[in-house]
Amino acid sequence: MKSSLVAVSAAVVVATLVTGLKDRAALQEKFGLGAAGKPSPELMMMGRIKPEVPAGNSDFNAQLVANKIEAITSSPPSAPNAPEPSAAAPQPAAPQTAAHPAPVTPPIVSAPPAPQQVAAAPQPAVDESALRYFASRGDKVRLQAEISRLQALYPNWVPPADPLAIPQNGDKQLEAMWQLYSDGRYAELRKAVADRQAADAGWQPPADLLDRLDVAEGRARLVNASDLKQYATVVDIAAATPSLLTCSEVDVLWRVAEAFIQTERAQRGQDAYTYILKNCTNPAERQATVEKASTLLAYQPMQALLALERPAADGSKEFDAIRDNLARRFMAEGDDDPKLAIAPDYIARLEKLAETEGLASDALLLGWYQLRRNNDADAEKWFRAARAKQNSAAASQGLALALIARKTPEEAEDVMFRWRADSDDATSTYLAATANLMALQPPADLAEEVLHRIATEVIARKYVPTAQQFGWYARSLNQFQTAARWFETALAWKPDDEPSAYGLVITREQLSDRKGVLDLQRAWAGRSSRITNLEDTSSLTPNALTPPLAKGGLAAQQPAQPAQRPPAEPLPAERRVTLQPGAEVVVRAARPAMETVTVPRGPRQTRGCSTTIDAGQLKPVDALSRGWCLMDINRPMEAISAFEAALQSPARKVREDAAYGQSLAYLRAGLSTNAAVAATKAPQNRQRAAELQVAILADRALSAFDAGRYRETLIYLDQRAQLQQERIDLMVLRGYCYLNLKMYGDATRIFEAAAATGSRDAARGLADVRNVTHPDTNN
Repeated sequence: MKSSLVAVSAAVVVATLVTGLKDRAALQEKFGLGAAGKPSPELMMMGRIKPEVPAGNSDFNAQLVANKIEAITSSPPSAPNAPEPSAAAPQPAAPQTAAHPAPVTPPIVSAPPAPQQVAAAPQPAVDESALRYFASRGDKVRLQAEISRLQALYPNWVPPADPLAIPQNGDKQLEAMWQLYSDGRYAELRKAVADRQAADAGWQPPADLLDRLDVAEGRARLVNASDLKQYATVVDIAAATPSLLTCSEVDVLWRVAEAFIQTERAQRGQDAYTYILKNCTNPAERQATVEKASTLLAYQPMQALLALERPAADGSKEFDAIRDNLARRFMAEGDDDPKLAIAPDYIARLEKLAETEGLASDALLLGWYQLRRNNDADAEKWFRAARAKQNSAAASQGLALALIARKTPEEAEDVMFRWRADSDDATSTYLAATANLMALQPPADLAEEVLHRIATEVIARKYVPTAQQFGWYARSLNQFQTAARWFETALAWKPDDEPSAYGLVITREQLSDRKGVLDLQRAWAGRSSRITNLEDTSSLTPNALTPPLAKGGLAAQQPAQPAQRPPAEPLPAERRVTLQPGAEVVVRAARPAMETVTVPRGPRQTRGCSTTIDAGQLKPVDALSRGWCLMDINRPMEAISAFEAALQSPARKVREDAAYGQSLAYLRAGLSTNAAVAATKAPQNRQRAAELQVAILADRALSAFDAGRYRETLIYLDQRAQLQQERIDLMVLRGYCYLNLKMYGDATRIFEAAAATGSRDAARGLADVRNVTHPDTNN
């Protein structure tokens, strides 16, 4: 009797393994789950998380297992002729609904076997009560699963033509237990089994019912843990219940894949998705697999999954229906990672969607993608398209950043003003636009309303960079008292802001405030050599374009970056983009002092020009004298008007001097083009013409450098060098042009030559070259 039981047990073990292996053959091949000669299971064991779970073996020896079981569970054999395990009639079992059929399942009804087959292999005794139970309930899925299971257990078994004709199970209590199982009332089923065993000590529940109950409870625990985001528990349950990991339980596979990814094992998650796409055939489930994977996996792993796409019958691709959303998903990832290169096909698809469907969200994705890669023109195009569809904070912020990068901060400020308080990023972008607007060279001609609102926001936010720019701007208007107040304000908000302190010290120097200068020098001793070693600042005259004097009423609100501003870092911008183009080195040369032209003239009285009068009411000779007087006190814009009045003189000498003086006034104001025009208003002698040409070329070189046009700067410097030997400060400017153009050898040569004369700016330029070419050494 014991030998028979051992044989029966061995047959059940064999049948169970056959069922699992049939449904999970592809999984074993993918992850090495028990294949002969392969390592321990990878997917289920999770790197030996559950080492006690044995791996399957495709070369299973039923007789060897039977012998081992018999040796352990029985006394010395009393019956020498035990029945073969294959001849034993195993106990019938109800269907295993937790483990659905393999991807390819037999039909519900099969043709009867040929007569010779029946003769060779008699029909086994199989418990078909579960078939009738599921057929009576109309549960075709579970009926098919049960047929597949029985065929795996009994290869010679033929499904009945009419499952409803199978005799009823005479055990009503067992039928009730199957009903509880079918309804998912697992706790009640456990209780029913325990109650019957307590009432009938000789009754044992079918082993298959208990196995199915274990699997079903495992699935329920896995789903519950997944819903609660207890991903480590999900992995543990999956490792302990490998029969859940089949194509018929694709939801479980999805949850296990997510658990792997959420526990930082993305490759294992990708393997789970790969298993589904390689082995499962349901089109809807395959498409859903790709959609779920795209929300968890990065761009590159997703390309590996999409390579498993199957062609459709009509010649299209399997995942064409979701390819638009995939393009959006990948572009969004590209927006976050500027180093990620998205395939051109996805970019082209999204561009077509943006043009045909006209969704602002698609245009925004394209705009941010291009902006992150410094394609500012394309970014501007798509952000404008997004704003045309929906004027949102995100679209306005992106457009503002693109405009800042393209050196048009005036429009950027206007675009962002409405959204300046929408978020911290929006506020940062607006303030960056204001700082860049105030730093324009030549200064922008801003309306009073714009200047007022910028000043209001800067004060409300205590934003130091723009406050500092207000100071430099006021200096460019020769409004030194106003400039000093802005620099002082910036220092009050950020006491260690060295550029603001430097601006304040040179402004106080020009205001003849020696006490203020000394106070600053003492405060910054040891922290800033250029403040403590401040030299004569009389040559620090503004070179910026001065707005019309009609705006003088808002002097405290008119800043700009002056020409003499020291080298500084780029103005701050929102984190998505830098203000300096990626191709340029972020270094700035100290702008040389305005090139002055000296000619012998008689002494002039400065009295009488400190007040404002209409120069047009003066005689031409008096207007000429007033123009030179205004130049002496550094009021070039008023001097321009005085020289214009002097040009009306009938005397040739007066007109010549007036044209010359007006050219110098325009140069001091930073208007080299106007200076060239003014020089032609009256004939000039050769000496003056050469001096003006040299000064105009120098000023144009400075303006081109400030605008970032370094090759154009070199052209102007070369033209000037043909007329006059190059000064040291212009040599430094040339060196910084080479540095920004990444011509490091030429930059080094120029800086070394200039540094040999004792130029501190050249020495600093040489250090900048070394910082760029040998950053590790300097760090």
